[in-house]
Amino acid sequence: MEQAVAECVGLLGAVAGRDWEGVRAGRLEWDCRQTAVHIAEDLIAYAGQLAGREQEAYSPFELSLEEGTDNAGAVRVIGAMGALLAAAVRTTPREVRAFHPYPFRSANREGFAAMGVAEVLLHTHDMAEGLGLSYEPAPELCDFVLTRIFPHVQPGPTPWPTLLWATGRAEPAGRAPVTEWRWSNNLVIGTERLTLQGVTPAVATDLSTVGDGGFEWIEGGPMEGTRVGAGLVYKQYEDGVHRPEWGMYVLVGREDGRALGAMGFHGVPDEAGRVEIGYDLVEGARGHGYATEALRALSSWALGRDEVRTVVANVERDNVPSQKVLARAGFTQVAEDAEHLTYELRESRDG
Repeated sequence: MEQAVAECVGLLGAVAGRDWEGVRAGRLEWDCRQTAVHIAEDLIAYAGQLAGREQEAYSPFELSLEEGTDNAGAVRVIGAMGALLAAAVRTTPREVRAFHPYPFRSANREGFAAMGVAEVLLHTHDMAEGLGLSYEPAPELCDFVLTRIFPHVQPGPTPWPTLLWATGRAEPAGRAPVTEWRWSNNLVIGTERLTLQGVTPAVATDLSTVGDGGFEWIEGGPMEGTRVGAGLVYKQYEDGVHRPEWGMYVLVGREDGRALGAMGFHGVPDEAGRVEIGYDLVEGARGHGYATEALRALSSWALGRDEVRTVVANVERDNVPSQKVLARAGFTQVAEDAEHLTYELRESRDG
């Protein structure tokens, strides 16, 4: 956040003496002055969401510059609002989520940071284009945004052109023009004792190696199955077929905020409306009903979608504990082979 704002302030501050109101900001309908104010408005709005722990709507306030504020003053305000958002991100606990309208009506501190960085990068680009300036942000900033709030966008060879394309600002060879777009914060599904937190590509790449994905795990976690699943998520992202709500979720205890396992789908539902689910629990968390609780919640969420008719789970023949979890969650065994038993959960849509 601080790096993105510093680059923005440095670039715009050098041309603050020019006429911004008479220059359109790139492809936007706003002029450069309006765009600068918009950057500051977004930064303080996101800081307000986190600081106020807003849950139902945006915090009811607006930013206005004093009458007579020149462009240099507007740049100072961008810097100040960026510092406030950075402070809010830094001091907000990881488990806190605040309201943001799409796609799932909330975001955590990392999501708000990514949205703030995106606003700064993209609108600095718009102003630079209008003012005839050269601007290319640091690649790590673009990658930060893409791997957190653009999980549905296949990464390109370089992150900045990819971000510009994903937001309708560029038309690279081999990619169709983007006319409508929205970023996507991760989905979180709550149960009585858990939150199932959707894994972003950034979390997936960390978990797939030796990282903790930004979570505090109970002793023994994450398990190898979680790392393998995270690797599959990141591979889907690289291939451009990742759909975040049909990916992996980390199971986090509400009481202590520690991760104790993972659960997720192997891919999007097929044409018959079937989607396969799997899970992996840290050994120390087994025997307390967490897997059953999470499985009921995630299966219920899936069956509530129009494109799903059946949730499927395959389990090894000798894995009796998992078979009992599936049975307690309402699944029925429907098939078997030499190595696996197949269970299904269906929801009738009649009546």
